[in-house]
Amino acid sequence: MRAWIEKQRYLIDFTLSSFLRRKVKNVGLLILYTLIVFILASVMFFTYTIKKEASVILRASPEIVVQKMLAGRHDVFPAGQIDRLKTVRGVASVEGRLWGYYFDRHVAANYTFLVPPTSVLDDTDDPVDAEEPESREFDDTSSATPLYQLDPTALTPGTIIIGQGIARLRRAGVGDSLFFLAFDGTVLEFRIGGLLSSESELVSSDLILTTDADFRRLFGIPHDAVTDVTVSVRNPKEIPTIAGKIARLLPDARPITRDEILRTYDSIFNWRGGMMLVILAAAVLAFVIFAWDKASGLSAGEKQEIGILKAIGWETSDIIEMKFWEGAVVSLTAFFTGVILAYLHVFFLSSVVFEPALKGWSTLYPQFRLTPFIDVGQLTTLFFLTVVPYTAATIVPVWRAATIDPDTAMRRVGE
Repeated sequence: MRAWIEKQRYLIDFTLSSFLRRKVKNVGLLILYTLIVFILASVMFFTYTIKKEASVILRASPEIVVQKMLAGRHDVFPAGQIDRLKTVRGVASVEGRLWGYYFDRHVAANYTFLVPPTSVLDDTDDPVDAEEPESREFDDTSSATPLYQLDPTALTPGTIIIGQGIARLRRAGVGDSLFFLAFDGTVLEFRIGGLLSSESELVSSDLILTTDADFRRLFGIPHDAVTDVTVSVRNPKEIPTIAGKIARLLPDARPITRDEILRTYDSIFNWRGGMMLVILAAAVLAFVIFAWDKASGLSAGEKQEIGILKAIGWETSDIIEMKFWEGAVVSLTAFFTGVILAYLHVFFLSSVVFEPALKGWSTLYPQFRLTPFIDVGQLTTLFFLTVVPYTAATIVPVWRAATIDPDTAMRRVGE
């Protein structure tokens, strides 16, 4: 065993010296090889990690969301029907929500307005004396509590709490005012009472929290309606059953379960990652053709080198092992270098190269650092797709060259 190990060490030493003799060609191949692995690994890391982040965040999301439908579109939900949902057996609680989208034409960005559920349908019409808002940053990153659970005194009529992305985009801070055009054409002024935590920016970058009364003034939603309804169930195993009961009780409503939302997020990020891979398919194909041509064809100098080795006593198996190590050194170096660079790119540099294509925001790009999640299965697949084919492709041409007569192999082409 020791003799075999010593032999492999000598073969690797000879392989490295042979690699350096043709360093221009081999280094060019190594750089291209590493770049392809880096691109593929970056897309895989980002897609898998963002899906894991979404699943962690959505663990605290409502088990069932019920939306009113009108002509196939989302409509406001009558508050009077909330009590009907409470009669469904297995339902633990029912709560109305107020949320909506607002397009800011001045910066071409969409904001998400949300009323914390504890304020929905509460009597908040009476003005409340409020002191000058202090600088406060609300931590909403706990996986055990929803994003919108805040101090009840945090919001008062005429004040809002905004996400970090909006603060950067509008160059606004605590105490400043933002103006919004209401549904009836009037202009409403809101003071910024606080900023949402930067640690939750993945989901709160474009978020604005407001009171029930201010939300209705802005969007014109009547006081006897909400945007949709959230339903909590006693037994999570009965979620599909209860969703079916709600659909039968309210035929014009659509129940959406948490699992369906998770599947939607998976599909979205799988689609984005797939689109990136399709766009890069031409570059990958060019590399495959180049690598296959390099691995499957030997130059005249390489054939002459094999002939010399045969002439001085090398066996065919020794030459095959030597070329195998050459292919393994190139492919393994490219693979590990590409994977390490992709890891640094995604988890420390926030995927700056692919950020616009993979994150999906048009204007309000959140600034966040992803928690590393590595899928061993994806790395194994990438390994077998990049390392194994190239290493295996070096064997056949070397075997063919090593089996011919040494005198013939040593002759240069054209001599």
